Amino acid sequence: MIDLFSGLDAWVLVSLLLALAFVLAFEFINGFHDTANAVATVIYTKAMPPHLAVFFSGVFNFLGVLLGGVGVAYAIVHLLPVELLINVNTGHGLAMVFSLLAAAITWNLGTWYFGIPASSSHTLIGSILGVGLANALINDIPLADGVNWQKAIDIGSSLVFSPMAGFLVAALVLIGLKWWRPLSKMHKTPDQRRNLDDKKHPPFWNRLVLVISAMAVSFVHGSNDGQKGIGLIMLVLIGIVPAQFVLDLSSSTYQIERTRDATLHLSQFYKRNADTLGEFLALGKSLDGDLPEKFRCNPQQTEPTIAALLGTLKGVADYHSLSQESRIEVRRYLLCLDDTAKKVGKLPGLDAREKADLDKLRKDLTTTTEYAPFWVILAVALALGLGTMVGWKRVVLTIGEKIGKQGMTYAQGMSAQITTAGMIGLANIFSLPVSTTHVLSSGVAGTMIANKSGLQGGTVKTILLAWVLTLPATVALSAGLFWLASKALGS
Repeated sequence: MIDLFSGLDAWVLVSLLLALAFVLAFEFINGFHDTANAVATVIYTKAMPPHLAVFFSGVFNFLGVLLGGVGVAYAIVHLLPVELLINVNTGHGLAMVFSLLAAAITWNLGTWYFGIPASSSHTLIGSILGVGLANALINDIPLADGVNWQKAIDIGSSLVFSPMAGFLVAALVLIGLKWWRPLSKMHKTPDQRRNLDDKKHPPFWNRLVLVISAMAVSFVHGSNDGQKGIGLIMLVLIGIVPAQFVLDLSSSTYQIERTRDATLHLSQFYKRNADTLGEFLALGKSLDGDLPEKFRCNPQQTEPTIAALLGTLKGVADYHSLSQESRIEVRRYLLCLDDTAKKVGKLPGLDAREKADLDKLRKDLTTTTEYAPFWVILAVALALGLGTMVGWKRVVLTIGEKIGKQGMTYAQGMSAQITTAGMIGLANIFSLPVSTTHVLSSGVAGTMIANKSGLQGGTVKTILLAWVLTLPATVALSAGLFWLASKALGS
């Protein structure tokens, strides 16, 4: 790993280390901010002592990051338009990274200090959107092109609907438990259990389910939220030291050949569908302009881009053999071809089988650009896992006692946790970032309604206010910081 950073100017190296420290600080804060939600029910119900709960939650968060892949990481990265991603520049990368991280960390710390279960996912996404919009304004790019709005809509939908689904599903699970075992001790609160049964802990089976579901929430939280940190670090590395990280330099000869074959098959795909795609892609009509100099992706330059990529990769068995400039060019070609293929997949006229083939080609195209070195994954896993073990008390009290007018029963805790683990696990399958905070707190609220316990209006209003304000606040904050940083750098 160390050799990747050799030969860097001192100021670039210091900036890089500082940027990596910012990302890991964000993940550490994310650990004690969000993971408090994962252990809230198991601590409040006395199913596990706090020190054991946070320790094992940290372990399962660590494992979740290690085993979670990078699908969600690049869903976050691709919130930025492809034109911004291919325009790799050290100063520009520094301004982008520090602006969005400073905004995210500031908001996260503020909401944690007041014990508000705000969402780190909303915080990060708002910060990224702010940078994209500010970049558009600074460079006279239409706001419609300043952000990958389709990806933003997809992610926004998952962030909006997952809490609603959490509310409904958790309520239904609790109703099912009350119907199945109406007289069970799982419907008691910890205080009722202590006063009526003189027992401190939940019944054995309820306790087991609470512990297992809490660890499941921790694992899926790590695999979802941890990937956001991985995506941020890859933005840092590509933006500050592009020559070493624009491509996966550890790619095998087979992976490089797979990329080359995918490019050939993509060309054949377009020729096969020339009647449908000929006008959109200007097939047979090359436009003037050199892609690497223009920093823009144009579907009508697809054929020249394919030709340039195949020419650059001809005879290449190891990315180390490419010059630094060629590596950057290859990444630009691949990102633009993938972006165009994504647009083509949304055009009318292609049948379902052809669209499925195109999706497979896109995965092969990006196999050496959408990656993360193991040391990046390990660093994020450690930061998130360690962050889990501190700072949890404020949010645990909010989840356990301040959402409903009565304390949480064991059945409510199980219902909320099982629902949260299932919802986030499903989001991971589709590479969608979701908020552990909002899914769990809405699940608890749903069980309070199903249990006829009522909701505390003040707490619910505070959580909703944080939910509504997080995006606009972080968009404005990161956009302002990016504008100031760009002006300072003379961009």
